[in-house]
Amino acid sequence: MFSRRNFLKQLGALTAASAALPVLAETAAKKSFFEISLAEWSLHKALFAKQFTNLDFPGLAKKEFGIEIVEYVNQFFKDKAQDATYLKELMMRCKDNGVRNHLIMIDGEGYLGETDAAKRNEAVEKHKPWVECAKTLGCKTIRVNAFGKGTEEEVAKAAVEGLGKLGEFAKTMNINVIVENHGSYSSNGQWLTGVMKQVNMKNVGILPDFGNFCIKRSSGSEWGGQCVEEYDRYKGVSEMMAYAKGVSAKTHDFDANGNCTDIDYMRMMKIVKDSGFKGIAGIEYEGTTLSEFDGIKKTKALLERVGTMI
Repeated sequence: MFSRRNFLKQLGALTAASAALPVLAETAAKKSFFEISLAEWSLHKALFAKQFTNLDFPGLAKKEFGIEIVEYVNQFFKDKAQDATYLKELMMRCKDNGVRNHLIMIDGEGYLGETDAAKRNEAVEKHKPWVECAKTLGCKTIRVNAFGKGTEEEVAKAAVEGLGKLGEFAKTMNINVIVENHGSYSSNGQWLTGVMKQVNMKNVGILPDFGNFCIKRSSGSEWGGQCVEEYDRYKGVSEMMAYAKGVSAKTHDFDANGNCTDIDYMRMMKIVKDSGFKGIAGIEYEGTTLSEFDGIKKTKALLERVGTMI
């Protein structure tokens, strides 16, 4: 027999559960607007120290960090772009771990903004095997550099030509060619978007890096030396998002609440979201206070938290 007291107790429980349903539904529906990948450069110290190899990277990303999308750096398999046996083994590692390949960051193959035509064309040719490698690995994209020596106008003109040539080749394989703001003119949002407007190709775009906005260093080089002139990072990312085919979530240090100390991630990711972006954010930890493993985990936690808050 149901007593009146039991009836009222169960009625109260049902009422409370019903009231909680909208809150639970809202929480469940709040999903991040982007996917998270791991950029191999986050582990460059361990890789250079030979603690593990490029072949180990996909399994490490999945098992250690719970990340199922990866971004390679060609420096860690420099002589393997056309090594079918090696690439087959790498693909097997990815398959075994349920990992998806996203892009390859290309360095050391020349600059596509070289004002010397011979050097620029040589750079284009050296990048072609990496386009083919990306196709073999199932990557969507390669990341390149658009550096060059000369005035802003001269380097821009050269970059338009170099990127256009490589873009035409990559288009035949459905591969994107994207430029990272990596220093010098390329870290100037107006300059880089101006180049993109002139290239005007769907498969040529930008990889906005949240941390690379130094446009002039004391050494006069793209890297190294103290930064003496910096472009506004929030303005730069806002400008670049129209051409973005991914974003590079750079971090260095974190405060006690797990927030990045030099980049306002709530502000930055709102810029990314407001642009209509629904792609992949690649973790690129470059700090020195935490270990590479801890820095990656902190960055992932920050992205997951911010992604569901905005």
